[in-house]
Amino acid sequence: MKDGSRHFALAITRTCGSGGSLIGKELALFYGIDLYDRKLLQLASEDSGINETIFAEADEITRKTFLYRASKRVYNGEVIPPESGNFLSDQNLFNYQAKVLRELLEQESYVCIGRAADFILKDEPNVVSVFLDAPYDFRLEREMERQGISRTQAGKYVDQLDKYRNAYYQYHTGRQWKNPQNYDLCLNTQRLGLKQCAELIEDYVRLRFGVITEKKVNE
Repeated sequence: MKDGSRHFALAITRTCGSGGSLIGKELALFYGIDLYDRKLLQLASEDSGINETIFAEADEITRKTFLYRASKRVYNGEVIPPESGNFLSDQNLFNYQAKVLRELLEQESYVCIGRAADFILKDEPNVVSVFLDAPYDFRLEREMERQGISRTQAGKYVDQLDKYRNAYYQYHTGRQWKNPQNYDLCLNTQRLGLKQCAELIEDYVRLRFGVITEKKVNE
């Protein structure tokens, strides 16, 4: 790579229904690298020694309660020690996921969807952060088709998940989720289409790092 690093990461942040998961999978397939989203729960469990089920429960509780929180606990790179009363908290789940993401970058290239990876890896030179969005109606229609639900149901689903993701991001980073200054690329997935957005990201990675495939990265 141009900066001398062996590996790179793609940190994808997305609104509900914009196709971010499909684009992430397309990119991971193109480069032959791993994709991390909820899979991070397993890795955080292994790293911390905490049962994955407990972490999964903390993650689910977080989804239900973040909508009502006004406080912030901006991630500072630390993990909570076992003797602390907060060792099994959602905050420590985030801390361990962050620790895993930073350590993984020393070992491999990967795609990470969500989890505020753009913020966690913001000081790493070999990371491309992307925000994916699309018009509201387009996102509703995608969720209606994907889940086989009504427009009203899709609207409630999209609104709730976007609200959660915004609260999660702001809580852990202290930054605004949709602020374009947080990201290298901001793309409207309806304008180009999902496949073309993936190709545009590939072009950006090639122009920035001189990377074509994961095999090329490791040579």
